[in-house]
Amino acid sequence: MSRTDPRYLRYVALGDSQTEGLGDGDEVAGLRGWADRLAEHLVRHSPGLHYANLAVRGRLAREVRTEQLSPALALQPDLATVVAGVNDLMRPRFDADEVAGHLEAMFAALTAQGALVATLTFPDLTRLIPLARPLGSRVIALNARIRDAARRHGVAVAETTGHPVVTDPRLWSVDRLHAGPLGHQRIADAVAHALALPGSDDSWTRPLPHESPASRWRSVSGELRWAGTFLGPWLGRRLLGRSSGDGRTAKRPLLLPVRPRQDTADGRG
Repeated sequence: MSRTDPRYLRYVALGDSQTEGLGDGDEVAGLRGWADRLAEHLVRHSPGLHYANLAVRGRLAREVRTEQLSPALALQPDLATVVAGVNDLMRPRFDADEVAGHLEAMFAALTAQGALVATLTFPDLTRLIPLARPLGSRVIALNARIRDAARRHGVAVAETTGHPVVTDPRLWSVDRLHAGPLGHQRIADAVAHALALPGSDDSWTRPLPHESPASRWRSVSGELRWAGTFLGPWLGRRLLGRSSGDGRTAKRPLLLPVRPRQDTADGRG
């Protein structure tokens, strides 16, 4: 299906917690997330669209490939999104070439079957998490490889890097690792723009209204609270060899119809 005829029948999303929708909804009411929001955008122009979301939190790029690629191919999507690598970035042993290799293998397999594929680059985590400063060079390296792999396979790339609004804390949930509702909407809008979908534009890059910065004391105390509430448990899971996705399966493994939904710009229904 060409980008000049943006009508889709089958959209399949592959990835980890961001694509699953953490930070947008909850376990009781259900998770929404940017892939759901993109599907809701698509169905307005593609009546009859069916959508599956195979993403599972905590998955490394290798695991996304081994667990999700075959089911995705079996669903024969004409549109797929592949977003993975952040969990790899945060592991002690990180190999940008290895991670990008898994992503490229998914790009190649999906595009070879005729799907249009979209992905995105990752923001500078150090602007959200000062303690993550050592990861800055990893993000740059992985983003460069994602762009190269995408170019080789005709994959659309939503370039989140270079836009200051992407690291505005108001787009992120309190754990700073997952987008909040507004952030998920911006990601969906970025991918829609990269795909040149009807009704999409670059408004997702625009900054939010100015907000006075927090005092130094509030910033320091906030960092300490964040470390105790989120960083500590995350490190504990790593030391024990556990993942937040242990025992979990995809929230939407089958292609199901999508209902059109109208939202305000900030993600509130």
